[in-house]
Amino acid sequence: MKNEIHEECGVFGVWGVKDAANLAYYGLHALQHRGQEACGIVCVDENKQHNRVKGEGLVTEVFNEKNLVNLKGDYAIAHVRYATAGGAGIENVQPFLFRHHTGNFALAHNGNLVNSRELARYLEHKGSLFQSTSDSELLAHLIKKDNNTKHRIHNIIDALNMIEGAFAFLILSDKRLYCARDKYGLRPLSIGRLNGGYVVSSETCALDVVGAEFVRDVEPGEIVVIDADGLHSFTYSHFKRHYMCAMEYVYFARPDSDIEGCNVHAYRKESGRILYRESPVDADIVIGVPDSSLSAAIGYAEESGIPYEMGLIKNKYIGRTFIQPSQELREKGVRMKLSAVRSIVKGKRVVMIDDSIVRGTTSRRIVNLLKEAGAVEVHVRIASPPYCHPCYYGVDTATYEELISARMSVEELCEKIGADSLKFLSVEGLYKSGRRSELCTACFSGKYPTVLYDRETNKKC
Repeated sequence: MKNEIHEECGVFGVWGVKDAANLAYYGLHALQHRGQEACGIVCVDENKQHNRVKGEGLVTEVFNEKNLVNLKGDYAIAHVRYATAGGAGIENVQPFLFRHHTGNFALAHNGNLVNSRELARYLEHKGSLFQSTSDSELLAHLIKKDNNTKHRIHNIIDALNMIEGAFAFLILSDKRLYCARDKYGLRPLSIGRLNGGYVVSSETCALDVVGAEFVRDVEPGEIVVIDADGLHSFTYSHFKRHYMCAMEYVYFARPDSDIEGCNVHAYRKESGRILYRESPVDADIVIGVPDSSLSAAIGYAEESGIPYEMGLIKNKYIGRTFIQPSQELREKGVRMKLSAVRSIVKGKRVVMIDDSIVRGTTSRRIVNLLKEAGAVEVHVRIASPPYCHPCYYGVDTATYEELISARMSVEELCEKIGADSLKFLSVEGLYKSGRRSELCTACFSGKYPTVLYDRETNKKC
């Protein structure tokens, strides 16, 4: 269930637009679903000085009129964070800001580097001292390792070819904004045009919020440089794939975002249609677990002809359950956050659509909620395959012990959560939902697109 998956991060950049920090604030607000632990903005003023405001908490908690007014200028990058590599703490809150005699620059990163340990040892041997424990900082040190003999773009290209994993990077100097995606295409990054300048975002929904016109995606293996002369494209890797993280479509992204030309709501709705064709069931109503499962539930209902109903209500003013300090409080948090509509589900055979099951605790509580509200049957249908392999690319599920589908069969899991039946979407269904030929499905299939170095990957579902 979605509440058991920790989000990734989101990046947002502005080039050549008046009051860039205010624009970045609204961009971060649109990307808040990607990270709720911390956020920050770096802005470059007319004197080419980098100024920063960052803090732990939500966008509306960190920023206010008093600190935003200190972020003057037409150029900015911003970041919302949920900790993956490196852990929590203010020193790990991005964007990072680096001051150097050759020119200052700021850096923001969405993703996770799988060779961070090896790179850290390499850089430490060369004398690097790290400000944080975040893998994102590594890129800055790699860029600076040979800065005296080459133009910065060449140093960035060399640095990107040394890192392995998933990333969307924004690098802001006093003259240029550099935007880069990993060569596997695991993380999204889009460019928009606004008032003669440009906006860059992890998701297109943030472009829409600030009124920017979508131009194009940054391609895998590409660096787009934005300066006074416009957009410039550089290729840093000729190995280019489109292994977009399947969980971007299944859960992470907002339904009003388009990822590589495919609308997220349309993808989820189609996955619900395919889910019914693969796993039909006789029932009276279809309900979705708010919010990211609603599109798939609509698709399942339309394909099956079973009425779609709002059988679960989400209290939007309750904090996310994964921040609770104990498992007991986490289970109580589910009840605080979700309520079953008794008059809708009582006496009904219910199909409950959810996007995924990770640890299983929340799914069990929701099934119990529905049955306590009078549902006579609860058939669970999951709009993704069993999540039974750790993700090393920016999602905080890094051990097999965390994943209930790695330890249980579908039949055992069905009994564990108390459902009358349980079925998952096939891996093939993920590809069909977006009419895609490439995706990263490592968390479902165990087929990782990158080398993983010393990480354990030999367990199977």
